[in-house]
Amino acid sequence: MARIFSGVQPTGNLHLGNYLGAVRNWVKLQQEYECLFCVVDMHAITMWQDPHELTQSTREVAAAMMAAGIDAKKHIIFNQSQVPGHAELAWIFNCVARLGWLNRMTQFKDKAGKNSENASVGLYAYPNLMAADILLYKATHVPVGEDQKQHLELARDIAAKFNNDFGVEGFFPQPEPLILGTATRVMSLKDGMKKMSKSDPSELSRINMTDDADTIAKKIRKAKTDTDPLPQTPAGLEGRAEAKNLLGIYAALSDTSLEDACAKFAGEGFGTFKQHLADLAVAKLGPIQSEMRRLVADPASVDQVLRSGAERARALAEPIIAEVKEIVGFLKP
Repeated sequence: MARIFSGVQPTGNLHLGNYLGAVRNWVKLQQEYECLFCVVDMHAITMWQDPHELTQSTREVAAAMMAAGIDAKKHIIFNQSQVPGHAELAWIFNCVARLGWLNRMTQFKDKAGKNSENASVGLYAYPNLMAADILLYKATHVPVGEDQKQHLELARDIAAKFNNDFGVEGFFPQPEPLILGTATRVMSLKDGMKKMSKSDPSELSRINMTDDADTIAKKIRKAKTDTDPLPQTPAGLEGRAEAKNLLGIYAALSDTSLEDACAKFAGEGFGTFKQHLADLAVAKLGPIQSEMRRLVADPASVDQVLRSGAERARALAEPIIAEVKEIVGFLKP
């Protein structure tokens, strides 16, 4: 069976964009692939994190995965730092990847901003660790959004260069991007041109997976819109980023197309539509949030799932990293 690796950072609350863009699709992928779902806590510390909050967020993300329907018995849920092979392979890849490759990574420029001289080395080398995450398990497929395509291309380049440098053709596979047609790019509720983000200073910009029903309804009511009625077709959403975002969220939550959502609410104002959207969001997210809260309230059980998952991940990784070390020329312990 083809193998998937995918991860999410435990930085701040998991939000609706994470759920619709990634986690919900991971649940579907379980039927067709062998899956490793990773809470990438090592990636998280490329920017400073409060240690207590990082611990809590790691458990919350794992709980959200399970609450959304990921089966931790059939597949592997774990946190990255419990598998030493991620760091070991990342260092080897630091010595394979070229500076020119990393200099082209747009996400570093976006995250470091104008003060790039003060950014951590970890943030700069982040794509090498991401390549190690994938190739440590010889994953064949990686679900990616538009903002991660460049990193997957780098992982493919690193795999090819490692194989070529050490004369081990085919040792590391060329992982394929898995572009999901059902993936939804959820934008900020306050600015339809910006992606919904944990780092946005405004809580009103996102729906957190920990928000209660009243908070969800309030955020949708306050979401930025325009004064025109909703159009009959998606073509009428041209230049109306906020309207397109809200209708897209409705379509995703109701498992319908954007065309169907437009047809259903054509001619209506946002006051009426937002109430429908709020009711739908509460109905769809409520059971997941309830289960997530139950799991978070029992941290020992979440920790046990992560420990068990890490043990299974190590069993897959250790033979591969041992072979990598032999290929590179390291002495056996």
